[in-house]
Formats: sequence, structure tokens, C-alpha cells
Amino acid sequence: MTKEAKPATNRPAGLLALQEALSLDRAQVKDLHKKYLNAGLATMLELLSFDRLFVRAQGISVWDSQGREYLDFLGGYGALNLGHNHPKVLAALQRVQALPNILQASLGILAAALAHNLALITPGRLQRSFLCNSGAEAVEGAIKLARAATGRSGVIYCQGSFHGKTMGALSVTGREKYQKPFAPLLPQCQAIPFGDLQALEKALQSRQAAAFIVEPIQGEGGINVPPPGYLRKARELCGRYGTLFIADEVQTGFGRTGYMFACEAENVEPDIMCLAKSLGGGMMPVGAYITTDEIWKKAYGGMEKALLHTSTFGGNAMACAAALATIQVIYEENLVEQAREKGAYFLARLKELQERFPLLKEVRGRGLMIGLEFNQPGGLASKVTFGLANKLAEEYTGSLVAGELLNNYGIITAYTLNNPNVIRLEPPLCVTREQIDRVVTALEEIFKRHRGFMSMATSGVKTILKSLTQRE
Repeated sequence: MTKEAKPATNRPAGLLALQEALSLDRAQVKDLHKKYLNAGLATMLELLSFDRLFVRAQGISVWDSQGREYLDFLGGYGALNLGHNHPKVLAALQRVQALPNILQASLGILAAALAHNLALITPGRLQRSFLCNSGAEAVEGAIKLARAATGRSGVIYCQGSFHGKTMGALSVTGREKYQKPFAPLLPQCQAIPFGDLQALEKALQSRQAAAFIVEPIQGEGGINVPPPGYLRKARELCGRYGTLFIADEVQTGFGRTGYMFACEAENVEPDIMCLAKSLGGGMMPVGAYITTDEIWKKAYGGMEKALLHTSTFGGNAMACAAALATIQVIYEENLVEQAREKGAYFLARLKELQERFPLLKEVRGRGLMIGLEFNQPGGLASKVTFGLANKLAEEYTGSLVAGELLNNYGIITAYTLNNPNVIRLEPPLCVTREQIDRVVTALEEIFKRHRGFMSMATSGVKTILKSLTQRE
């Protein structure tokens, strides 16, 4: 049955104004999500009590509709390096509110300034930017640029990688779960093991690859740090075979790992770098890729090719103002150094827990990009359940730990998409040592109560039942 057409001049009954939307309660929001958005996701979040209404945020803290304060150690998957609602980003947005936000028949003032600043702060000869709205869009543009500049069509990527879920970006995202329902994807995209230089060189030898795209540290793969020297040697191999090296710094960029950009840890100068997330200061959707003058001219040089790749909202005034303010704040507040120092402290404290508690298999990361991986049941539990306990643990231990942190300690985190057995800790870079200590103490208490997955699972079921009962 199709919707009945309504005259455009008549306001539909039940249309929600902004003030009415802000007055919706938890049950109403949940029902609207289940009816008009992603019902499966809404149910999953409800079961873990992740369906709270958060109504205020500042810095690392957010508050729900009941007035409870939470520490945000999820950090927008790396989009909140400055924290929530940074006053200087808000001020920048107010400052430009009278400018035309979108006006294609002109040269944007703030877009010019932002591209200039990006050229100054990124490594090596990176100079020319394309401004867009998201990390996936930056990756799409980078793939197109590489193909146009080299005349090749292949792309090499890493298993466990995450570069986005649009068609091009999905074609180089290393998890079959996300790729399979949308096949066939882009042809000539080849996956290799992350950190394996021998596999990379073998893939490069055909000289068919336009680009090798890699995250300096895999985020959704489980906060995977490559072997020392991997990025530098991979960059050298790409140069030898005429393949462009794309560094996806969407999650690792702007100080997250204790460097302005993670590839700088090995003095790597990419041919193309993808940026987004924290570039918008947690306030505006902003993405970009940046490349050298030489590569840009091969792909888009001259008026004839100037409009081959464009974006309606890319480079709009509000987004560029937020990005300009973000870069300024990162330097003024010394956030890169803060991430390096506090990250080292956080990692050291977490590794102390790893030595004491068998549930915690590994602590890894760099700066304030940290992953905790959990051990599988094994032994009798695995035998009795014919391996089912291991499968369940692999998929749900991360979410159960995240649920305990949220419900019992007011700490927000989540598992990584390509490895749900890992939870990420990516707080804003302004986090204090006291707040870090609060998370360590919470984890310590959880690990004291739960020595393995079965105990975690039992506790999780009780929490879900209690939550559902309270809402009846």
C-alpha cells in the first residue's frame, strides 16, 4: 500500500517540531527508531541498556535525562579528540553564521584557508586537498584519484581493515560480513594480511595496483598495531612498483596516537592521506583527502578535468570553520603531547591488569587509541558446549564488558566492528589521569567478579532482565 499524496501546503498531522522532538521520552524515542530507523540496532542497544537519552555533553562528560553523568571513553570512534562541544569550535560556528554556507559559484574563503592549513600540518609534499563530508567519502575520492593518476585499476588492502561502507570503500574493507550482501563489489581489489610485507610485494609485482590503502593502526580490526618498520617498508615497496600509498588516517589522525598523524611515527610520507572524524571538532561532518601537486595534476589538472569529482556540501563554510578551529585548538592545548603522555600512562596501568586477570588476553595500542582483547573460554566449558561457548565469547564478551562499564560505572565504550572480542578505549585527548584511573578501577572490579565469559554472560542476562523489568 502506498502513502496517500498530501497537498504540499497542508501540515501533516503529527509532524514533530524541534521543541517537540527535544521533549520525547526514552520509550517514544525507542519506538520511533524501531518504526522509522534501524529496528534491529534499536533492539540490540535496548538489550544492553545502551538506549539511554543523553541530553547534555561537555568535554569528556555526557549526562542522561535522569541527570546521571557518564565518562565518554568511546569518543565518537575517534571523532571527539577535542571532546564534546568545545567552546572554541562553537564560537567559530557562531562567527560564520552570516556567511553563505553553500555557494558553488564562488571560491570559498574558508575552504582556501583550510586547504592551506592542511598542507602545512601534513607530512612531506602533501599539498592539494579535496574537501568532503566523511571518511568513507574521502576513501572513495582517494581510490578514484589513484586510478585516474596511474591509469591502473587494482587496489590492495588489508584483512581486518575498515575504510567505510559505501561501495568503493566497502570493496577495500576487510571483513566478509559487511562485503558479502553487496557483492559484486569493485573488481581487482585484493586483500592481504596486515603487517605482511612479503604478501604486499607479491601483490604489487603484477604492477596492476593503482594503490595500496592501509590504516597506520587498524581501528575496527581490533586496534592492531603493525610490526615496527612496516609502514616505512610498505611505502618503499609501493614506490618501487609504481603503486600509490594511501594512508587512511580517518581514525588515527589529529593527535589520537600521540602524533599529529600516526604515519609520522615512522616518518612515512604518503602519496595520499584520508582525513575525517576529528577534523570537524566533533561538531561538523568534515572529510578530506590530500595528495601531492604532481599526483593531483595527473588526475585533475586543467579546466577539462576540474569537475570530474565534486561534492555539494564539501568545503561548506560551517564545516571549514569548525575544522580551522579544531586545528588551532589541537596546537593551543598541546593535545598531541597529551595523548602521548596520558596514553603511555593508561597502557601501563592496563597492562598491570592483564598480568593479574586471565580474562584479559592483550592490551595494545598507541597514544589514546587502545584495545582490550579477551580470552576465550577453552577447557571444559568449550568441550561441554561443543565449541559454542567460544563462538559466543568471541562475539559477545566485548559487548558484555562494555555493558558492565556503562550500567554499573557510567563509562561509555564499545567493541570494534571487525573484532567484537575487543573493546576500544578512545577518550577525548583532554582526558585527565583521574578519569583514566576511574576506568582502570572499574575494569579491575569487573575482572575480580568475572574470571571468564560464562560469569560475564550470566551477569549480562541478569542486567538485561532487570532493565526490562524496570521499564514495564
